[in-house]
Amino acid sequence: MKFGSRSAAESAGCYLAHSIKHNGLSLSKGHQLSNADVNQLIAAGFAEVIVAQVEATDLHEDDAAALLANRACGTAVSASTPFTGRSNLYASQSGILQVDAEKVTEANLIDPAITFACLPPFTEVREGRMLATAKIIPLAVDQKLAQSAANKISEAISVAAYAPKSVAVISTTLPHLKETVIAKSLRVLQERLDIAASTIAADVRVPHEEEALTNALGTEQVQDADLIVVFGASAVVDQGDVIPAALQAAGGELIHFGMPVDPGNLLVLGELNGIPVIGAPGCARSPQENGFDWILQRLLANIRVTSRDIMSMGVGGLLKEIHSRPQPRDHPLSEEADKATCSGILLAAGNSSRMGDHNKLLALIDGKPVVRLVAEHALASELNELIVVTGAMASKVEEALSGLPIRFRHNAEYDEGISSSVKKGIESVNEQSQAALILLGDMPFVSTDDINKLLKNHDSMQDQLIGVSTTHGKRGNPVLWDRAFFDDLLSLRGDIGGKPIIQQNPSVVYTVELGEAARRDLDDPEALHNAGGVLGRHSEKP
Repeated sequence: MKFGSRSAAESAGCYLAHSIKHNGLSLSKGHQLSNADVNQLIAAGFAEVIVAQVEATDLHEDDAAALLANRACGTAVSASTPFTGRSNLYASQSGILQVDAEKVTEANLIDPAITFACLPPFTEVREGRMLATAKIIPLAVDQKLAQSAANKISEAISVAAYAPKSVAVISTTLPHLKETVIAKSLRVLQERLDIAASTIAADVRVPHEEEALTNALGTEQVQDADLIVVFGASAVVDQGDVIPAALQAAGGELIHFGMPVDPGNLLVLGELNGIPVIGAPGCARSPQENGFDWILQRLLANIRVTSRDIMSMGVGGLLKEIHSRPQPRDHPLSEEADKATCSGILLAAGNSSRMGDHNKLLALIDGKPVVRLVAEHALASELNELIVVTGAMASKVEEALSGLPIRFRHNAEYDEGISSSVKKGIESVNEQSQAALILLGDMPFVSTDDINKLLKNHDSMQDQLIGVSTTHGKRGNPVLWDRAFFDDLLSLRGDIGGKPIIQQNPSVVYTVELGEAARRDLDDPEALHNAGGVLGRHSEKP
């Protein structure tokens, strides 16, 4: 391929290197110039253009991309029609991505002009997900190089499709283990199995003893399953512990104990009469991603897992802390701090656009500013602190709250939306607090008792992590957030609250019915009037 500046009059048949838009003339990058195009360029005053001339030994970028992408497709993978030198690969079935990394690397080493990128091996993918992309950087590439890369990458990308399986679950029990914990573990496991159209075919409960578990593993209902999962009432701490010992006593093979994935370290993997057996770590009771998912997904896709496979999972094995356990990495808590402390965040930064010339937070109800009523209710509750985020009319809001034991945090970017105020509040929460209750400054009818109800029902051990106030079942405010979701709240952008996070995590949401208070705000003059509120000079905007 020859690339460079050429006389416009001699550019017919060449491909434009850059788009041209000038006085109504519009030609896109990569467009092959016709004689008519050349005449238009000359008429528009273009003496020269930068082009690529494809020679007989070259492949056009689209043809080269298609060659590479189509050759890379293995089982359950298809390639898109190439465009501007790019062709993408997509999963045609849900399952586990399998990548021959050596083939991908060898193809990329052929020439810098030829590139191929894909998701990490063993990624869990749904039907229709993009898996990889083949991109040719210049407008054409030597066909021998393209063919060589295609030969190297042959069937490097495939999907091991999920297969429906029957799963036997054995739960060992101890006096301290609640039935609700076992029920939740089964529910969470079934949610994991749904993607593979698999079902729990047997639910067996036995004491947390080696002999009892050994006998259970030998029962017909367990032996008839395609996969066995054991939830232990106590964590496995040694190869001689109850679960691995019972597996071997039943005639099974212990493939591996432990894994370099956190959460998920205490996993047991074995096999009994050809049936895979997983001794689930405690984190598998949570719906959040952990090492158990990595093993379960592969087995559901009929991918055999070896001891070496597990020991190779350390790179990338530090996962996000799961919601149902403390935060040992960042927040070591003393015994005194083990109590479920919760900070209050009162959002008082808005400019009350619907109130015209007044700030609703400064309107008076029974002689007190609305925002002060909200703060007083919060301070009388069991919250361990109250942070007030200010923005518009900050000095007046602070004056309205004078004398109260609160901390102020000013949000200079309040006009960027509510997420900026949420972020400012979360950043200010005491390090010892395990949760934050976000209150809105225009909701004075949320009582101290209402707030305490939300705090009382927060329980990280039961995965009750997001407390949502409701009015006749409809979501309202305030909302309580376990510390596990602070990073999610900090990532919000624009005029949006935590609704997307709530929708994405239904299994850890609990609701508290507060009646009308949860949805009764003072957004406009009519709502304020109906609440007995009055506006005056104290609430006028500067």
